[in-house]
Order: sequence, then structure tokens, then C-alpha cells
Amino acid sequence: MNYRIENLIDRKTVENRIKELAKQIEKDYAGEEVYCVGLLKGSVVFLSDLVKEINTPVIIDFMSVSSYGSETVSSGDVKILKDTDLDLRGKHVLIVEDIIDTGLTLEHVIRYFKESKGVKTLKTCTLLSKPERRKVNIDIDYVGFDVPDKFVIGYGLDYDQKYRNLPYIAVVVFE
Repeated sequence: MNYRIENLIDRKTVENRIKELAKQIEKDYAGEEVYCVGLLKGSVVFLSDLVKEINTPVIIDFMSVSSYGSETVSSGDVKILKDTDLDLRGKHVLIVEDIIDTGLTLEHVIRYFKESKGVKTLKTCTLLSKPERRKVNIDIDYVGFDVPDKFVIGYGLDYDQKYRNLPYIAVVVFE
């Protein structure tokens, strides 16, 4: 399949927005310890840059959740491949995502955390959101950018495990 890559959001704009999100998170948690749970693999680049800008105690953990496989659209079948390592009972938890598309994955993770983790508070943060693709009504506490219904890559987002290392957000245009 032939495709080309087109820039969508440049590096500087992404970096500036991450700093703004970090300052808002820092303000909202007001010095409280926050457990940032990144959803692998896509959130790694975003999570790394985000926590470097937060000046409050931050603890990092990860989950691996899948609904895509090697496809370009979500299957809607959400699987937890790796759970968190830390005990999150009574903790302030911030779920960090690379992109929220249909919302099915995040809805599943939120329900899982509420039903089995016993967290004190639970908030969500995503670098990118595609509101027009949403299949479920979920509240996202921190959104970097709303993006159009196109296949996006870069800054941790991939196309068949490639392009995660792009320092900006791009669109894959299939020809």
C-alpha cells in the first residue's frame, strides 16, 4: 500500500502545548503526589516530556492495552496485555494516553480502575483527541489537541510500529 506523510502539528507547537498541560496538572494537584499511568506504547514519548515539566511529586507506571493490533482503526475489542505494577489504592492517578479515538479503550480502562484499583482520584490526559470518532461519552480532563479524523503518527503514535520517533504529529495519506 502506497502512502505519504504530511505534517499536521509542528514540533514547537507540540512542545509548547505539553508545557501548558503540565502547568495545569501541577496547579490542579497542588503539590499532591500523582501517579501517572501511561498506556503503552504510544504514550511513552508524551508521558516522558509531560512529567519533565510537572513540578510536583510524580510516580510513573504503565499499562499495555490494545484495541488496534496492526490495523489503522480500532477493533473495539479492548484487551489488557500488562497491568500496572504499583498498588494504586488511595492514590491520585492520571491516565496518560497518546490519542483518544472512539473512546472505547479509555472507557474500558477507566471502568477497570474504578472497579478494581481503589484509587483516590482518577483523571485522564491525552496528547490527541478525535471527537468526531467518539463512540462513547467520556470526559477527558486534559487534551493537548483535537485532530481531524485522519490517521496520525509521530510523537509516540505509530503506523505498524513505525514513525513513533517523529518529533511532531503527521498524517498518513494512503494513495
